[in-house]
Amino acid sequence: MMFEIKAQPFAFPTRRDQLALIVIDMQRDFAEPGGFGASLGNDVSRVAKIVPDVKRLLQGFRDAGLPVIHTMECHKPDLSDLPSAKRDRGKPSLRIGDDGPMGRILIAGEAGTAILPELAPIDGEIVIEKPGKGAFYATELGDVLKAKGISQLVFAGVTTEVCVQTTIREANDRGYECLLAEEATESYFPEFKEAAIAMIRAQGAIVGWTAHVDDILEVIGHA
Repeated sequence: MMFEIKAQPFAFPTRRDQLALIVIDMQRDFAEPGGFGASLGNDVSRVAKIVPDVKRLLQGFRDAGLPVIHTMECHKPDLSDLPSAKRDRGKPSLRIGDDGPMGRILIAGEAGTAILPELAPIDGEIVIEKPGKGAFYATELGDVLKAKGISQLVFAGVTTEVCVQTTIREANDRGYECLLAEEATESYFPEFKEAAIAMIRAQGAIVGWTAHVDDILEVIGHA
């Protein structure tokens, strides 16, 4: 049965049995003082503010019995999956792999790399460790979605214009219908979030749709 979520640029046609939530990179290093995001001079309080809305969205999908997938941007301890083009950016004194206040920055298994405790995965939820900005690059995400029969994706997480938008574009190219939850995503730069949302839903949802968390929850809770 088809349902519709109120969205822009028009209603998102929802097939409940093919819908999943992907929460992108809600990690301590991006949201907490002293983490990698803050070390680059960013206001991490902007990310912290969306935690309640991400949590509501997560709980709504859990209550509805719908699949939830989390991603974490991280690298191997030996940095073999970290190209120099990515590492040699930001402040030269503090780069990916360097020691930071919460362990080595964006290295798998380190404290700062972990997902925020309030949004931590529960049993049965898949966690994708991704070495790139997009969640499909060099990961098993495509195989996971195919195995679950998923064709529609709701997105939350950070940052809107980088890892979230990159993954949405990757998904769109692979044939997935994508819906971004506006209050459950954020950028360190408000103008970047605004621009990314506009680009995603431009030209008749050329990349995807955007919707408010309440409108998403209303439909998945009653579908």
